[in-house]
Amino acid sequence: MKTIAHVRVTPEGAVLDGNHISDASLTGLYREFAGDYPKFFKMDSLCRLGFVAAELLLKGTSAEERADAAVVLFNRNGSLVTDRNYQKTISGADFFPSPALFVYTLANIVTGEIAIRHKIYGETSFYVMPVCAPGQIDDIAEDLFLTSSPSFVLTGWVDYNDENDYLADMKIMTR
Repeated sequence: MKTIAHVRVTPEGAVLDGNHISDASLTGLYREFAGDYPKFFKMDSLCRLGFVAAELLLKGTSAEERADAAVVLFNRNGSLVTDRNYQKTISGADFFPSPALFVYTLANIVTGEIAIRHKIYGETSFYVMPVCAPGQIDDIAEDLFLTSSPSFVLTGWVDYNDENDYLADMKIMTR
C-alpha cells in the first residue's frame, strides 16, 4: 500500500503533502479551496472538518477514479459535539428538537457528505476507536483492497471537539 496524498487540518491551518498551504479556519479553508457547496453551512463541525480535508485531498483525482473509491474514517468522539447540542434542544421546558442538528447525530454522516459531493460510490464507513492508531487505520484500509476493489481509499482520523481542538489527518491510499 502506498500513500499518494496526505492532508492535516488543525486550528493552526492546513498542510497538504508536507506543504503548509493555509492558516485559515475551517470556513476560511472552505472559501479558499472549495466555496461552491452551499450545503457546507448546514453541516455540523465534524462534517465540515472531514469535508474540507477531503476537498484538499481529492482535487487531484479524476471522476473515474473517485467513482470506485472507498471512504473509511475514524475518530474518538463520534458525533459527540453535535449530540450534546441536540440534547440541549430536547431538554427542559423549551422542548424543541432541531431536525437540522438531528441529521448530524451520527458520525458516519461525514463519509456520506464526502461521497455525495465527490460522487464516490464505493464503500463508506466510520469507526470510533479510543485512540488514533495509524497502524490499525492502515490495516483496515488495506483490508478493503482484499475484500473489494476500490480505485483508492480515502482514510484517516477526523475528530472535532471544539473550534480550538480538532484534527483531520487524512490520506489517499492505493495498492
